[in-house]
Amino acid sequence: MREYSSRITLNKNGRGVWSIDPSIGCKSGMDNNERGCYGDCYAFNAANRYGYDFGKTVLRHFDSESHLSEIKAKIKTIKMPFIRMGTMGDPSEDWSHTLDICESLQYSDQWELIPTQPKEIVIITKHWSNLTLQQKVRLKKLKVCINTSVSALDNSELLKNSLEQYEKLKGICRSVLRIVSCDFNTSNPEGYRYKVIQDEIFKTQPIIDTVFRPTKRNSLVVSGVINTRKKRFLKSKQLISKVNKQTYLGKCDNCKEMCGVNYG
Repeated sequence: MREYSSRITLNKNGRGVWSIDPSIGCKSGMDNNERGCYGDCYAFNAANRYGYDFGKTVLRHFDSESHLSEIKAKIKTIKMPFIRMGTMGDPSEDWSHTLDICESLQYSDQWELIPTQPKEIVIITKHWSNLTLQQKVRLKKLKVCINTSVSALDNSELLKNSLEQYEKLKGICRSVLRIVSCDFNTSNPEGYRYKVIQDEIFKTQPIIDTVFRPTKRNSLVVSGVINTRKKRFLKSKQLISKVNKQTYLGKCDNCKEMCGVNYG
């Protein structure tokens, strides 16, 4: 299989969000499930489509000072109030490296925060590893919003740790719970069990609700644990499991949540 390049890049996705991943690939996620989280990780599916080895985590770096300057200049022109990390890999696989990249983007050459308010960085993570005390000190000096990604489908140990990290980060940076929710079939015993867990997760605040987009071959679909329907998502109709009617599916520039950066 093809290996990802270690050269860091700034990319815009179909929903209009710009991402810069400090790492690409997700060894931790693939160790947890051979098809990624919940058996249908969109990043794994994309990697598999193009023949990349998503089970190997590759740290990404700036080639040179000019490469860094070029990306910082591009970020300044972006109209969105934030850029994102954690699109094609989980930044928590190497927090030290992730913080290095954040500091490179938000600090000036004099090692001070860039005078013109730096673009906020949204980090989406499942906390495969937890931040150390020293790393939290570094994080507190940055303009970062951490989206802790959870689901009722997570195993109990992972879910417990993620919820704990989400709470601990509240005094350090903007901390938001990003729930991958499903319309669970309560007539199914497993569906009912997951629904009870999900209802408890939704009592937490602040949160972002994101729908699950499985393939029709996903075991949760085949076994009837979740209810799904076809819904337009960007340019095509896709299979989704949507529990809240108000959950937004459109372009990110019209989203009120802005990955949590609009929360006080």
